[in-house]
Amino acid sequence: MPPYRLRAAAAATLLAVGLAGCSSGGDRPAPAPSGTPAGAASAAPGGASAGPGGAASAAPTGRVPAGHAPSRSFPVGVRDLRVNRDDRALPVTIWYPRSGTAAGPEATPRRGARAASGRFPVVLFSHGLGARPADYQRLLAGWAAAGFVVAAPTYPNTSRGAQLDVLDVLNQPADASYALTAVLRLDGRAGDPLSGHLATDRVAAAGHSAGGVTTVGLFTADRDARLDAGIVLAGSALGVGTGYAGPAAPLLFVHGERDNVVSYASGKAAYDAVPWPKALLSLPNGDHGGALLRRGNPAFPPVEDSTVDFLRWSLYGDAAALRRLPRDATRGGLADLDDRL
Repeated sequence: MPPYRLRAAAAATLLAVGLAGCSSGGDRPAPAPSGTPAGAASAAPGGASAGPGGAASAAPTGRVPAGHAPSRSFPVGVRDLRVNRDDRALPVTIWYPRSGTAAGPEATPRRGARAASGRFPVVLFSHGLGARPADYQRLLAGWAAAGFVVAAPTYPNTSRGAQLDVLDVLNQPADASYALTAVLRLDGRAGDPLSGHLATDRVAAAGHSAGGVTTVGLFTADRDARLDAGIVLAGSALGVGTGYAGPAAPLLFVHGERDNVVSYASGKAAYDAVPWPKALLSLPNGDHGGALLRRGNPAFPPVEDSTVDFLRWSLYGDAAALRRLPRDATRGGLADLDDRL
């Protein structure tokens, strides 16, 4: 067998072994309630000063000027988008800031509601093996309430209810990029509820477990140069490598030290290899999913607050959010932060 095929086979084997327990019932996130070119400058949401495409922002790449994230909390809307990549169905769930008055973090997102005024950065989210986007609604709706449009595809061979094929994770970075393109096109689609509301030049990727692997892949083997930042939740570089490439993009890793599905050591190895601004939020008592995603878990607030701070800084250029991040990350003594941002 040629050397390159040996390397591919070895990567596939490692991926299968590393994620084999990802869909086990004890580690799956608890289901939540049901519920690119730069554009012209415009008024940013929340009264922020606008950069290209209307996004007030300044990532460490220095591509856009500094700004401020919205100061208010938005109520949240939710909608579905049908996307197909050849014969691969990739239905996308989208959470977004909607018009009206915020009703608290436990409020069920309103389906089909009118979007809030302004343009909002986009976060592409990838679910874990044996999960679905709705399982992460509490976290993703929190990001939307903070002023982000969050788009989460359901992958055809790794979602709950599918005939699971762990090796199909290797196809998901390309799926994610395809879905992102479909979502960003909504900004220019006449009559679409999100038309004119997407800051198409301010984009991040995030994901949990197998979705974290997918996210790392978007910055390595399948680099999507549209991405300005990334969040890796309990993920690693298994199968996608640590050859980070393309424009510098800050990355935030979050990992439980007691993770028995994707080891903390493998996640930290992926983090250590990042050549860009980065931070690692370590949860000493954290498992694979509970401390990250389950409502009522005491470690959930620092994870939510830290990820929001990171997104506010990396996509809006909000320096105050960056200053808050170490404090929010370590509040209550439930997490440690290695901050190299």
